[in-house]
Amino acid sequence: MCSETPLLSCNLPGIEHSSRQFNFNAMAVPNHNEVTVKAKCEPSFEAEATDTPPATAPQLKPLSWVLVMIALLTSLFLFALDNTIVANVQPDIIGTLGEIEKLPWVSVAFALGGIATDLPWGQVYGHFENKSLFLGSVLVFEVGSAVCGAAPTLNAFIIGRAICGVGGMGIYLGVINMVSALTTEVQRPMYMGLVGLTWGIGTILGPIIGGAFADNSAATWRWSFYINLCIGGAVAPIYVFVIPRLDPRAGPAGTTTTTTLLSRTKSLDALGGILSAGAITTLIMGISFGGSLYAWKSATIIALFITSLALWSLFVAQQAFSICTSPSTRLFPTPLLRHSPEMNILFVQMALAQIPVMLPIYFLPLLFQFAKGDSALQSGVHLLPFVLILVFAVMLNGALMAQFGFYMPWYLLGSILALVGSALLYTISAETSTARIFGYSVLTAFGAGLYSQAGFAVAQVKVPSAQLSQAVAYIGVGQIGGIALALTLAESIFLNQATARISTLLPEESRSDIQAAILGAKAELFGRLGAVVSRQVLDAIVRSLNDVFVMMIVASGLSVLLAGGLKRERLFGLKG
Repeated sequence: MCSETPLLSCNLPGIEHSSRQFNFNAMAVPNHNEVTVKAKCEPSFEAEATDTPPATAPQLKPLSWVLVMIALLTSLFLFALDNTIVANVQPDIIGTLGEIEKLPWVSVAFALGGIATDLPWGQVYGHFENKSLFLGSVLVFEVGSAVCGAAPTLNAFIIGRAICGVGGMGIYLGVINMVSALTTEVQRPMYMGLVGLTWGIGTILGPIIGGAFADNSAATWRWSFYINLCIGGAVAPIYVFVIPRLDPRAGPAGTTTTTTLLSRTKSLDALGGILSAGAITTLIMGISFGGSLYAWKSATIIALFITSLALWSLFVAQQAFSICTSPSTRLFPTPLLRHSPEMNILFVQMALAQIPVMLPIYFLPLLFQFAKGDSALQSGVHLLPFVLILVFAVMLNGALMAQFGFYMPWYLLGSILALVGSALLYTISAETSTARIFGYSVLTAFGAGLYSQAGFAVAQVKVPSAQLSQAVAYIGVGQIGGIALALTLAESIFLNQATARISTLLPEESRSDIQAAILGAKAELFGRLGAVVSRQVLDAIVRSLNDVFVMMIVASGLSVLLAGGLKRERLFGLKG
């Protein structure tokens, strides 16, 4: 039993009013002395033994809290921006650096750097002081941005993108971990809503900002990456002097930990990190390059899939039998799966939600460019209705879910709306008006926004506080992995389907030239076609985009079904 305990100490759905009054303004500066609860210490599932209790988060003055949030959200914004900023600048990059046959690497390298290091970053954040790790991840990200901006060759640019992905994933998990540590359970959904809001704004503004730089002959596409250095440098003093030190393995306030740096390092699951990174990398490469760089039946693609399967098998065995690790230090948070089946639903829901969020961001600009004749900047601007509604829905979820407490209805209603919107997008043709496209996209955005970020807040309430970083990493794998796989599959489907259809219309053109024209690097190929053939090519491209929207329909439909498996419980707020 526990009597009066800080809210971060007992992660329970059953929370009663204490004698103190709680300010329901979730945007107030967190003060752990102001929120206490009476509850039974009955965690959602049994945690594996840990040798140190969770640390008590330091209290911040109002101005310091505001500055910390600005700095954290700014860094997250830059990572999110980089996630999609190449969507509209790829033709310009190829025009400058050449080697169009390596074009898939431009987007794949960034995703690989992020998803392959997600689990290792999550474990590291659970073992070492968070501020130092966060500063290191920011530095890695800025180095990668500098390499991209100054890249003399496409190979250098690809390396820079991979470095950005590694550093960006560290930023992402660092922000979530620190926001979680500095807020209470009741406040956390609202602040996680802000995190999701920032992520969504950055992700969706990527094509707009990238297109603006690409259309500006003075700035060029290189400033799409140099801008990270400018903004990062502006907030660097806050990173260094204001963000508090948060040690997840330190003792409660007034005590010190006995764990040494060496013992913490030894507790990391290095073998698990290597196996998972290899398995993810080979899988993403196989999906991305199949049908574009190499034929699906080629020895290269077959070898990638076989290698991925072998590495996944080894990783599962290594985690199951704790090979070169221990049950309490395994990379993958197996207790979350074994003791809380609902965590698996939250994981899958997080991955599925990224499909109706990300695919419109990448493929609606293509629709506007081909069907409406938009420039790169104009097509990005046409995403603004989608952006604004998505942002509103994420904020609405963060604010109201924290107040009313129930989370299952958000998943059910959101996925139904996303399903309807996705089905309407599937009906788009070259003649569909811009207004109707806006209407279909905002319906999809509103639905997806209602549940696309909810998993982080829900998962963290369902686990003991000692496993917050594991829960964050686990749900983070679902989000980043969902984005990486969704974009990889969608790009492969669109490019292969469009190439096949256009090849039948233009049999004299090479497959590589057709793909380059589809991606915008050789737009003059379509420009010299006659009116009839040009119309047929446009129809082929739109039909291929419809094939991509099928993924959204399937993902949203699965989300509707999975929502029925979530508990009808009040997890947030206070029960009176």
